[in-house]
Amino acid sequence: MTAYISLYMFAVVCLLLMLGYPVAFTLGGTALGFAAVGILAGHFDPGFLAALPARIFGTISNTTLIAVPLFVLMGVILEKSRVAEELLSSMSGLFGSIRGGLGISVVVVGMLLAASTGIVGATVVTMGLLSLPSMLRNDYQPALAAGTICATGTLGQIIPPSIALVLLGDVLSNAYQRAQLEMNIFNPKTVSVGDLFIGALIPGLLLVGAYIAYLLIYARLQPRVAPPARVEHASLAELLRGLLPPLLLILVVLGSILTGAATPTEAAGIGATGALLLALVRGQMDRERLRLVVINTMEVTAMVFMILIGAAVFSLVFRGFGGEELIHEFFGSLPGGVGAATLVVMLVIFLLGFILDFIEITFVVVPIVGPILLAMGVDPVWLGIMLALNLQTSFLTPPFGFALFYLRGVAPPSLPTSAIYRGVIPFILIQILAMAVLWYWPAMATWLPALLKG
Repeated sequence: MTAYISLYMFAVVCLLLMLGYPVAFTLGGTALGFAAVGILAGHFDPGFLAALPARIFGTISNTTLIAVPLFVLMGVILEKSRVAEELLSSMSGLFGSIRGGLGISVVVVGMLLAASTGIVGATVVTMGLLSLPSMLRNDYQPALAAGTICATGTLGQIIPPSIALVLLGDVLSNAYQRAQLEMNIFNPKTVSVGDLFIGALIPGLLLVGAYIAYLLIYARLQPRVAPPARVEHASLAELLRGLLPPLLLILVVLGSILTGAATPTEAAGIGATGALLLALVRGQMDRERLRLVVINTMEVTAMVFMILIGAAVFSLVFRGFGGEELIHEFFGSLPGGVGAATLVVMLVIFLLGFILDFIEITFVVVPIVGPILLAMGVDPVWLGIMLALNLQTSFLTPPFGFALFYLRGVAPPSLPTSAIYRGVIPFILIQILAMAVLWYWPAMATWLPALLKG
């Protein structure tokens, strides 16, 4: 009976989050409230809370998490220094004259922005402000324009270097070691953030290719939905000036990780420094912009780490009430074994993506279900990429997808919400197809990391 208290606690957290309470304090406050009542009733061992200082110290001393503020800093600098605007202008001049070309430009620029920022909201808002007026002005079907921007914005979940993959990699690394120790493997294998970055390359690029293929085919079958844009052709010099610097920066960051020359944290430092130098050389970084960049970075970083601390309190109390054993028993009783357990986890996380951001899901849900699935033999790299794709699909799905809300906030009133919902449906189907391919062909995520390690 006590174990069910953990489920009630989880339900209360979801309810409070839907009412709009701050995530970090909701997680920690609800857990401490349930723990206090449990201690008074004799159903909770206060010794679990004694582990909290060690958990927080482990977070503070975790060098992998240093990559979070550095990647955030890199993305905010590129956002504030008008790099996205120049990129979109250059790509529109290159592809705009063909049917669907403006949509392709949005996908390519969104992919580069996703690799730079890794934050869904930032990419959707930026692309909504920059590209939506241009697409509507060039007679693009409103639903197609909205769907393209929303889908492109969610690429930040899967295109490395992604903050989502940094956080997932750190959580899965701990979960993988716990799972192996529980199986009496005292020389455990490791999985790193770099492994997730490498594993996400092929699925991420294939997903971008599928988006572009859909736009080209749809524009060819229905010429009126995505006509050639009225844009000036960019010269080679203009194209290189807009495209090469951010592309080189991203390639240096990823290349240093792929070749083993730098850890993800060191690569994040390279990326942040390179983005700042790029903005300074272009004359797009003054004292006021730098102040805004630092404040924005500090706000996002503080939010991430406060959620991490709140999630640490929640997971300790959840375990103290026997919630982990309850879930373990449930997965073990499923008739389909590991496949059914994984499918249930994916469905639950998909639904939670309607009310929780990827940070909360990564810190709260993955530490609970991750060790159980990994102990059942699921590959950690494959699981991380599947989780990222699953959340990406959830953030696109009406009526609660976060990407839809972000675009609605910056879209003109003339663009109805129903058009946004209709526009994302083909991209959701593409996402589901990508997940199905990865489900039946795990090597798409695991082959490259194994090859580079081998």
